[in-house]
Amino acid sequence: MIRINLLGQSRPKAAKKAVPLEATVQIVFLLVAIGVAVVVLGITYYQQKSELDKTNAKIVELRNEKTALTQVKQEVDQFESQKAVLQQRIDVIETLQRNRTGAQELLQQVANTVVRVDQLWLTGLTQTGNTISIDGEAGSINAVANFLTQLKRSGYFDQIEIKEAKENDVSKGVETFGFSITASISQQAPAAQAQARTAGAANSTPQAAAKGRS
Repeated sequence: MIRINLLGQSRPKAAKKAVPLEATVQIVFLLVAIGVAVVVLGITYYQQKSELDKTNAKIVELRNEKTALTQVKQEVDQFESQKAVLQQRIDVIETLQRNRTGAQELLQQVANTVVRVDQLWLTGLTQTGNTISIDGEAGSINAVANFLTQLKRSGYFDQIEIKEAKENDVSKGVETFGFSITASISQQAPAAQAQARTAGAANSTPQAAAKGRS
């Protein structure tokens, strides 16, 4: 159906409803809050990203340091291994040197003792640790006893024991006695040897002076 306005008057427009002020303020606050939240989240994101990048860079740096330290540790371990081998060789050399020096001193002490005894000679000398075994021949039992006395006086030996002393027939028509002796090297042996050297030097000084006066 078509309606015709016969009065010629304009038809009144429908009035617009007014938006309440409180609703407008709430909308504005909401938009502002959303904007602030976006800004805060953005700042927080960039801060966290920056810290994450620094942490990753630190991790890479520490890994590089670990690799370098691992190489250094390998070099140190290799050096320690070489040092241990060298020290072992040095210890062996020092032990051999001590044994050689000790054997020389032992033979010298025994020789010095033998020359003080007449009619006595040695046929065997063995050393086991700190103990020595001496075998020999003598022209009399007194020579054997004198040899024991000289061993004790040397200060180089202690715990001297005679294991055997009996007449034998090494040479027909000549009376000889075979003997076997064990002794221990004294703990004061170096001091006794030093005293012997000092006494020898003191005894040789007056002789030199006497020769000078003549």
